Amino acid sequence: MTLLHETIAPELLRYFLRRTTEPADAADLLAEAFLVAWRRIRDLPTDDHEAKLWMYGVAGRVHGNWVRGRRRAERLAAPLRAQLQNAVVPPVDDEALDVRAAVAALPNDQRELIMLVYWDGLPVPDAAAALSISLTTARGRVHRAKRVLRGALADAPQSAAEFDRPGSPAAVRTAD
Repeated sequence: MTLLHETIAPELLRYFLRRTTEPADAADLLAEAFLVAWRRIRDLPTDDHEAKLWMYGVAGRVHGNWVRGRRRAERLAAPLRAQLQNAVVPPVDDEALDVRAAVAALPNDQRELIMLVYWDGLPVPDAAAALSISLTTARGRVHRAKRVLRGALADAPQSAAEFDRPGSPAAVRTAD
């Protein structure tokens, strides 16, 4: 397999480069082709020329799968892109930037919980379930995070006060 890789890899890389627009995609496809070959090593012909042709066949199938996958992804992403084009993005003011910075400074476990509760509007029990933690743990983390946020946002008391009401539209609006 090593000898096959050394002899055919440059040819297959050129094969993929001619069929893709990004060199990284070609490199990924080459790696995938050799992964398929490794998995099907028992099917690899012993004759060098036959092995080369077999690898070109593998490369063609790998490329075909990649093209179909990209088309499928494009088809699935098109409606989302249309929604995003029509989305209204609220302006970001200094207060919102302060809130984002304060939330970003939280420990990961507290940050994700605060974001789920205040930015995504999930009730604490639902956020706990989404994070696979107990409700008691979630409540404790929310309490600690709010205390830290109040301190960090002391210069903006309105923002800190809004963290007292889980899921409040004001908290979501301010935090966005």
